[in-house]
Amino acid sequence: MAKSIRERLSGNEAVATALKQINPDVIGAYPITPSTEVVHYFAQYVADGQVDTEFVAVESEHSAMSVCIGAAAAGARTGTVTSACGLALMWELLYVASGHRLPMTLNVINRALSGPININNDHSDSMGARDSGWIQLYSENNQEAYDNNFMALRIAEHKDVLLPAMVCQDGFITSHAIENIELLEDADIRKFIGEYKPERHLIDGKPLSVGPYDTVQFYFEHQYQRAQAMIKSKAVVKQIFKEFGDLTGRKYDLIEEYKMEDAERAIVVLNSSAGTAKVVCDQLRAKGEKVGVLKIRLFRPFPAEEIAKALSHVKAVAVMDKADSFSAVGGPVFADVRSACYELANRPLMVNYIYGLGGRDVPVENFFKVYEDLNEVIKNGKTGNIYRHVGVRGV
Repeated sequence: MAKSIRERLSGNEAVATALKQINPDVIGAYPITPSTEVVHYFAQYVADGQVDTEFVAVESEHSAMSVCIGAAAAGARTGTVTSACGLALMWELLYVASGHRLPMTLNVINRALSGPININNDHSDSMGARDSGWIQLYSENNQEAYDNNFMALRIAEHKDVLLPAMVCQDGFITSHAIENIELLEDADIRKFIGEYKPERHLIDGKPLSVGPYDTVQFYFEHQYQRAQAMIKSKAVVKQIFKEFGDLTGRKYDLIEEYKMEDAERAIVVLNSSAGTAKVVCDQLRAKGEKVGVLKIRLFRPFPAEEIAKALSHVKAVAVMDKADSFSAVGGPVFADVRSACYELANRPLMVNYIYGLGGRDVPVENFFKVYEDLNEVIKNGKTGNIYRHVGVRGV
């Protein structure tokens, strides 16, 4: 097992440290709150000669992703970081990156999308990009944000995947909070990620077209290939998670089941709120209540089979969404989790809670209420209103 170095870092500095240890060939970046610190830290590493990276300071996030696309097409290891409206400005190019099967990493420091303008945390940015063909990993704490960067890079560059990958963490909540963290030695990181050797790229001396017009005769087949790559990536993710666990002792899976073995009521959640949910779960367990927490770490590709299995014995489930689809029937995580459970012989009763939008505090009382509501659902034998909000004043 690799030697660990104990440190205290914010989530943003943990990401910057991971990027320093990766030492990518090219970074194109434009600052935006709350991801700006990552850019500042990394620019200092460049100025101090701690990395060999070509750092391209651009005029917008659209340009930042353009730089990454050009670099990846030329065979470089590349990536960037952004938040909220910055990710939205990249929207067009997210599809270009995945459609051209260009591996890269993007750290999304989750922040609410405008409008009205808000600089605080929710998941509307990355959830809006969930169908852009990118792998998506979510991070409960600073340690996961750090670790996910190395695993995301390996996943993206795998020959059976060749898709870009996002690493998401909650803006301000983890990005600016200092936590104890275990870092890896540079040599161990270099061995784990290896050297990037793309099979083809623009400057390898062989004819290659990147970005041609895809006619009716070819477009559908290319989209099918992208879909197949996403399907194949699930097995790759599992294997790379295992390799990282063997290296560090930190075991990761597509989902994390917390006290789910005999749970009758369960909450499904992503990112930092999982920590709060676990605290409430522990307190209710101490009173003899059979409750559990299911944390989703990998959101794309969606681990439908694993989620369905984990929830197959549960009587009532609350899916927590820190973003709204504005579909009038629930949020994005709810739609996917509910769909995953459709084929179960005994489907759990399932409700959705929109929570924490725009950085609204998510105290333990919110989760106590959700577990209490699930008691009523079980008692009544029906869900009632499935589209709910918790933590809204006057509701």
